[in-house]
Amino acid sequence: MAEKYDIRPGQSVELLQELHILTRDGKLNQDSRRKLKQVYHLYNFIEPLLQELKQSKSIPLDKAAEARTKGAGSTSSTTSPEDKASAGLGSGISLVDHGAGKSYLGFILYDLFFKSLADQSQIYGIETREELVQRSTALAQRLGFPGMSFLNLSVAESTQSTQLPAQIDIVTALHACNTATDDAIHFALQKQAKFMVLVPCCQAEVAAVLRQNKARMLANPMSELWRHPIHTREFGSHVTNVLRCLQLQAHGYEVNVTELVGWEHSMKNELIIARFKNLPRRKHAERLQHLLQELGLEELSGRFFSAGQNQAGAAISS
Repeated sequence: MAEKYDIRPGQSVELLQELHILTRDGKLNQDSRRKLKQVYHLYNFIEPLLQELKQSKSIPLDKAAEARTKGAGSTSSTTSPEDKASAGLGSGISLVDHGAGKSYLGFILYDLFFKSLADQSQIYGIETREELVQRSTALAQRLGFPGMSFLNLSVAESTQSTQLPAQIDIVTALHACNTATDDAIHFALQKQAKFMVLVPCCQAEVAAVLRQNKARMLANPMSELWRHPIHTREFGSHVTNVLRCLQLQAHGYEVNVTELVGWEHSMKNELIIARFKNLPRRKHAERLQHLLQELGLEELSGRFFSAGQNQAGAAISS
């Protein structure tokens, strides 16, 4: 049998079985336990942000939540993402999960938090693999989770999609590969997200530019930090997340960086939490540009841009 402490009070066993975290006879294997632990850890960081949003929006608890999740599954099948977007979602919480995959995070967030809300709160899962979108859509309908929508879009495409509201409260991206985390940041900036919760995966773009410009940077003693190939890769990964943090700060966000779980569970373990507080931007924007220049990464100024620039890296005239 699954250990009792692995399942949280009120959590749907059926959901965990459908996600293949639990077997049909209630067992939890080691790989599933590791995956569940990562998602629970991330939930522990996200749940206080959701509580803060709920309080700020004065969202009442849904006394009929249990009846809705058990018997009102038809709601999700008759309301399209376009209709929900155009309706503005009332005063509910809107969360977009980029690179959703099988939507472990989205489903557990909904099961543990969203299904108790009596409003138009919505989780959108963004995923490029159509079969996963279809599977998640069917599962949400089967479980009676009307506040979940899944869109077959890339992160970059979602920024322009009319299927999403003009403003989003919270953006998550768990192990979105390569530049998808950067696209998620750009999405969140455009959607004026109040919070971002990011666990970056591999990003090879910065390392590739460091490698490409290595010869002309040899006169700079700093180039010793990425002179050897293995250092280029590791330093490139580290610098990528530093640039992401500076970019967020250059847009008025307060940024905290920590680890998600122990390194024995995942090597992609860095957790970036950004909260919009309209903080001063100029110092961080200057440091961002200085770091790009110092490392020979000027061509990536369109990727890591400040509030006074557009994505082409050009200054925006006032």
